[in-house]
Amino acid sequence: MSTRILLIDDDATLTDTLALGLRKRGFEVTGCTSAAQAVKSLETEDFDVVVTDLNLHGVGGLELCEHVVANRPDVPVIVLTAFGSLESAIHAIRAGAYDFINKPVELDVLAIAIERAATHRSLREEVKRLREEARKAPRFDALVGQSPAMQAVYDLIDRVATSEATVLVSGESGTGKEVVAREIHAHSRRRDCPFVAINCAAMPESLLESELFGHAKGAFTDARTSEPGLFARANRGTIFLDEIGDMPFGLQPKLLRVLQERTVRPVGGREEVPIDVRVIAATNRDLESAIEEGRFREDLYYRVNVVRIVLPPLRARVSDILPLAQHFLTLFASRSGKQVTGLASPAAEKLVAYAWPGNVRELQNCMERAVALTRFEQIVVDDLPEKIRDYRRSHVLVASDDPSELVPLEEVERRYVARVVEAVGGNKTAAARILGIDRKRLYRMLERLEVPVPHPSD
Repeated sequence: MSTRILLIDDDATLTDTLALGLRKRGFEVTGCTSAAQAVKSLETEDFDVVVTDLNLHGVGGLELCEHVVANRPDVPVIVLTAFGSLESAIHAIRAGAYDFINKPVELDVLAIAIERAATHRSLREEVKRLREEARKAPRFDALVGQSPAMQAVYDLIDRVATSEATVLVSGESGTGKEVVAREIHAHSRRRDCPFVAINCAAMPESLLESELFGHAKGAFTDARTSEPGLFARANRGTIFLDEIGDMPFGLQPKLLRVLQERTVRPVGGREEVPIDVRVIAATNRDLESAIEEGRFREDLYYRVNVVRIVLPPLRARVSDILPLAQHFLTLFASRSGKQVTGLASPAAEKLVAYAWPGNVRELQNCMERAVALTRFEQIVVDDLPEKIRDYRRSHVLVASDDPSELVPLEEVERRYVARVVEAVGGNKTAAARILGIDRKRLYRMLERLEVPVPHPSD
């Protein structure tokens, strides 16, 4: 496209002469003889460069320049004047002019100034576009979703990644806590050093202690050699303590000492070994309740909960369900070599309507199954698990005037409590807060109404 010029001079003959000369050089020119005409043109048309005389009758060129800068800051302004002076140039530049040219105007000089101004504008637009794309683009390769809830998570990861603070990632099972931990490590100064992960609920206390801290030769029957623990192996890197809420209570003070002193003593050893490790912990438990019930140490809680990142359940970011589903669909189709391109509309509606108690992990498994079973290029409803096909969200409605269709108050209460518990993923502390009651009363209510509680149960 040719460069579009808005040319303003109250000398109509000069305006026509300059416009003709510029058109011969390939520019598209709109001429005006007053600032008022120019303002109207700017409101209805788009221009790449404004060229205006400094001395216009009525509203002057400087005032017009200030108007353009205020209302169309993307459009550069070139000022022309027959009174060439340093003072005039300073006034024009202060008004926001891009360039300043003396009269009588040499067309070649003006054409070069216009091309330079147009290039300047296009570069600014390109930078703006790239910044916008960078803002919208996923900042973390392994995390999918642009919902406000996930944007808040991304911002926290950005802010905490370059620090050395201990991080506690909390959220329901399947929300992607380890993925977040790996992204924090990948964007930290420790990215080139080890990332070591362990599930604190996956082994008995004695074995977990040896895995974490290592053991000396002869520390127990099968300890024929000394072995470093995961803290030592993660030295200068990051250790991820998954399900820290399920760590055996007897091991918690030993972990606390490691976090405080930054040294580890292997099982059966006598020497304290210094370590340089960043700790990221994760839990799907309500640790505050665990502290009240004596299952988790309060001092350890404050040590690991320096910065907390709470991952939202999938039902709280419905707009991310279909992008995640497409992401997994593409991944599994590629792995299996099947030509599966997307989701049929009825199948997509089923995915959006489902509550996803297993969160992102359940969606991932659902899409892997669907890709494996489908016989078409699109996933259809029959490819989805039965519980998703037949899912009906529970509602508490009084929508009928027929007494035979109304239910007892206790049934309304049961349905509502069940809906609240489902919405918070079984977190009783959150459910009690929403219902406006204490936890003990909630326990009694759940038992009386026989309301099933999804995991986590505390």
